[in-house]
Amino acid sequence: MSFNQPVEDALMKHVLPMLALAVSMGLSASVAHAADTTSATDRAFIAMVSQGGMFEVNAGQLAADQGDKQDIKDQGVTEAHDHKLVGDKLKSIASDAGVTFPDSLNPTFQKQLDDLKALSGKAFDMAYLKDMELIHAKDGAAFAKEAASGSNPKLKAFAAETHRIVVRHIGELKALGAS
Repeated sequence: MSFNQPVEDALMKHVLPMLALAVSMGLSASVAHAADTTSATDRAFIAMVSQGGMFEVNAGQLAADQGDKQDIKDQGVTEAHDHKLVGDKLKSIASDAGVTFPDSLNPTFQKQLDDLKALSGKAFDMAYLKDMELIHAKDGAAFAKEAASGSNPKLKAFAAETHRIVVRHIGELKALGAS
């Protein structure tokens, strides 16, 4: 038994449980605050762009494997890489905000991906470019809107940063479509 055993016993019995409770309450308040700053519009944004992003990763991987022209294959690699990183960041922000993040494509995007898988050669390249241009235009507008008017500060910053990536991808896709 140490000289400070009564003090240590008091710490273990009274202070540490209170400290654990205080930390727990602080974390609960942080999670509640994060959820409070995530509006229904923010949640709809997360749901929409998470699906678009997963589609872009999968379609990019498909283009890397099935693309006819090397430029399409290369753009597919870029697409899959960039949107995987974007998706991971969005998933983290959604988790912090208490928003469920989907882990699979919805039926609409899955059908679109399956349709791409069925193509080859020049037909694949053309369909891939068309699909990518459409999804980037749609998601680009969503990112711009969220960056301007979202209620969750982390989500707004993410949307602004990601919008720049989407704009870059749109430029790449247009250049490929013109060639």
